[in-house]
Amino acid sequence: MRDALAAVDGQDINVATLDEAVARCIDKARRGEGFSLFTLNLDHLVKRRRDVAFRDAYARATFVTADGAPVAGLARRAGAFVERATGADLVDPLCAAAAENGVPVYLFGATTATLTATAERLTRRHKGLRIAGLEAPPMGFDPRSLQAEIAGARIAQSAARLCLIALGAPKQELLADRLARRHPQIGFVCVGAALDFIAGQQSRAPALMREAGLEWLWRLGGHPVRLGARYVRCAMLLARLVLREIVRRRPQPRRLEA
Repeated sequence: MRDALAAVDGQDINVATLDEAVARCIDKARRGEGFSLFTLNLDHLVKRRRDVAFRDAYARATFVTADGAPVAGLARRAGAFVERATGADLVDPLCAAAAENGVPVYLFGATTATLTATAERLTRRHKGLRIAGLEAPPMGFDPRSLQAEIAGARIAQSAARLCLIALGAPKQELLADRLARRHPQIGFVCVGAALDFIAGQQSRAPALMREAGLEWLWRLGGHPVRLGARYVRCAMLLARLVLREIVRRRPQPRRLEA
């Protein structure tokens, strides 16, 4: 990855802000240059440690932002100016810029109802936005399958220059990595639950909680069984990373010469 700003647990981040992410994506899309964009959070760091394919996909990503206050904080501790740039925050400004620059957008993931509602709301908000296509893959969709390859061909045939993928990790990153290499004229942006938020299928944490870095608490309250163990693993990794940074920064005692 070029122009890395900081590395968090071995993963480079090379996009500092939300505005920069939008500008760099649109610049490439306008020129017909493909890319992949991932938003790094603690859960992804946990998955990177145990999933080689996921780690390799991250290593090949064109753009990586800091998704989540802990990751942004760790990047700043490493000396980089990095702000949060989440998948959920990317969609609206990215679609606004796509509309202004005549960049067609494809929506992939979630459900047909979610995609239809999302497309309607995005085109209403951003005049001139062209939605090149919508596709909700079936249950059990495998990003490494022939089915994924065929889906990529459909995206390419639509003449889209941006594809927003909403499958959740690691599926969306594995698919984006594969299709970005197969279709180098398309930018693939991983957006997680962003389309569900826009369609009203899920409720996002209030702005004050997001600004305070407590969006995870909102999600945990809504899905304690599904997310409890995941957040415990994230908290344990965060503690290890912070402790490692404290030890690294601790002054070393001077050796006394004989």
